[in-house]
Amino acid sequence: MSATPTVNGQVIGRAHYATRAVLERLLAATGTTFHQSLALNAVAGNGGAIERGRLVDRMTDALKTDAAVVEATLAELTAAELLAEVDGTVPRIGLTTAGRDRQQANGAHVADLTTQLYADLPAEDLEAAGRVLIEATARANAVLAAA
Repeated sequence: MSATPTVNGQVIGRAHYATRAVLERLLAATGTTFHQSLALNAVAGNGGAIERGRLVDRMTDALKTDAAVVEATLAELTAAELLAEVDGTVPRIGLTTAGRDRQQANGAHVADLTTQLYADLPAEDLEAAGRVLIEATARANAVLAAA
């Protein structure tokens, strides 16, 4: 019998919380919360601007939270002048210059952390873990959708 446990919710949870604690410490150094970093990344990943409703939907789905939490995060980022409303017929929100700088700085910190945590792990192990976690996420999402 192996001393290494098989993957389960507890193992996944412990890895998530340990990694998130390190990430939140890095983000705090730039004055950014976890939710704020996700919003900045989502906007940056969409070319620097995104329809507000689409961003709210994306974040509520990713965080498994309600729209009020996401709207509060967007209000914080707007007040900090990291995001701003973008002119147009559809309500969009975009990165300001300061927002882009913050997102890029945070991205560099995350890249360094990723290297620290995963660099010497075998690629085949990372691929297998990725497949398992993607499938577990899809199954959990299906359970939530059915409820």
